Amino acid sequence: KAYPNTITPTLAAPALAQTPASSRIVGPLTQKSAFEQFAEDATGRRLPVYGRQLFDEAPTTFAPVENVPVPADYVLGPGDELLIRAWGKIDLDSRVTVDRNGQISLPKVGALTVAGLHSDQVEGYLHSAISALYKDFELNVALGQLRSIQIFVLGSARQPGEYTVSSLSTLVDALFASGGPSATGTMRHIQLRRGGQTLTEFDIYDLIQKGDKSHDVRLLPGDVIYFPSIGAQVAISGDINEPGIYELKGETTVGAALENAGGMTSLADAERVVLERIESHTSREVEEFALDASGQARLLKDGDLLRIFPLSPKFANAVTLRGNVAQPGLYPWK
Repeated sequence: KAYPNTITPTLAAPALAQTPASSRIVGPLTQKSAFEQFAEDATGRRLPVYGRQLFDEAPTTFAPVENVPVPADYVLGPGDELLIRAWGKIDLDSRVTVDRNGQISLPKVGALTVAGLHSDQVEGYLHSAISALYKDFELNVALGQLRSIQIFVLGSARQPGEYTVSSLSTLVDALFASGGPSATGTMRHIQLRRGGQTLTEFDIYDLIQKGDKSHDVRLLPGDVIYFPSIGAQVAISGDINEPGIYELKGETTVGAALENAGGMTSLADAERVVLERIESHTSREVEEFALDASGQARLLKDGDLLRIFPLSPKFANAVTLRGNVAQPGLYPWK
């Protein structure tokens, strides 16, 4: 049985999906990319991949949600169920399903084509059609069980394959059901392809940082959600609120990257930042600079490792009194 906003993965051809639905997406992704391993070796600790926490505890199935309001622009199609009740000069109480020809069959009325109508148009259309045969009646039409559709999740996805989803499901619903990208898949350029063309491109960072779902799209039968390979990445470690590995999108400055990482902690030293860089796949270099205007305007490159150091415990304008004094402690010194 299909429910609105419910996604149930199904098996496709063996080349696409071999994992039973009950065992999909169990726990965090443990596989590491080459850059994750590089950053861990360089810093001595494993840096989390930003955004992956969304999918670490993704459920194997979504709990059925009943009685969800259907959007007014929902388009009826084969497999949708209609609950039709009429009273007055005609008495109807029918539960009908749209057939593959897009029609429903009503007792005392006959076959009517409803496929392609929006959900808010169905009642008016049926009332007009029945009015040609009967007068003085009241009509109520509601949507029952909604049809299921098949979509494909391909590319560098954690669980590629064919999925059976509710016709109300969106791109974001499918991202969670499939477990998101693999260790080498992008989070910033996820494509929804329809009819051989890319309909929209979704950025998980926009969803996390801004709550922006403006590029979310309702799915249609045969849609392909494609995860390209991950783009340029940088690692940020040290006294930062959210140390981790971040995927770049276009030209990104040091200041913008630090903002994505939640900014520096209150104990960070803005006078000393170290940038480790891989130059032209031939050598590694290191730079040290302050986070002033010019430092924050520096552009980052793929493979950069940015280290934020803590402030020195030394006080610049104080002396410490200890021992046999009435009030030991720190005192300002001019």
